[in-house]
Amino acid sequence: MSQQTIINAQGLDLTFQTNDGPVHALKDVNLEINKGDFVSFIGPSGCGKTTFLRCMAGLETPTAGTLTVNGMTPEEARKARAYGYVFQAAGLYPWRTIGGNIRLPLEIMGFSKGDQAARVERVLELVDLAGFENKFPWQLSGGMQQRASIARALAFDADILLMDEPFGALDEIVRDHLNEQLLQLWARTEKTIGFVTHSIPEAVYLSTKIVVMSPRPGRITDVIESPLPKERPLDIRDSAEFIEIAHRVRDGLRAGHLDG
Repeated sequence: MSQQTIINAQGLDLTFQTNDGPVHALKDVNLEINKGDFVSFIGPSGCGKTTFLRCMAGLETPTAGTLTVNGMTPEEARKARAYGYVFQAAGLYPWRTIGGNIRLPLEIMGFSKGDQAARVERVLELVDLAGFENKFPWQLSGGMQQRASIARALAFDADILLMDEPFGALDEIVRDHLNEQLLQLWARTEKTIGFVTHSIPEAVYLSTKIVVMSPRPGRITDVIESPLPKERPLDIRDSAEFIEIAHRVRDGLRAGHLDG
């Protein structure tokens, strides 16, 4: 069975014009992401990981090359609500309840009140926050706020979830727990996920495909297809296979620095 390509980048370049002159953020990026893939982007700060994610979301416009999302331009995909986007900070409105925050995109999109209520209930269960609908963000821990942010991105049931370092600010124990939960969520929803991270263990633990990027201008130095099984308990990180992939990621990051 041939795999369906969801995101396809060919010869992608992006140069920002700044007061200090042009900044070459992405250079000749070629990548295919298939339906149901969990793809992590890892590389040094400023290497264009987030920029590439924003290009997929139609929030930045490449200066050369082609990029399609579900066979459309990113702009068309954005209008077709093909993806949900989770930012580094939870970005919840403090004056709205958790339910109110999750409902916001549904209100904007014109879903009926009944449909909104059903969707909020469903996604709160998905992220293990059932019963927290009437709480305010300040009443929740950082990890719970980030789960609410993921619920908001899932509420209108887009096929693609784009996540920009969503767990970067959380402590290791909370992060481990959310990594486990995210894998369970991915297994249940079968979304296609693009995930930006600075953490090698996080990238290896979560992904079916790890994209290693070089320092600016961001190029892809390695694409690692993970041989790990879909079911991944946390202790898989102690396995020889896991450690071997982590070494390859680290070597790729090092090589990118040397080439840069």
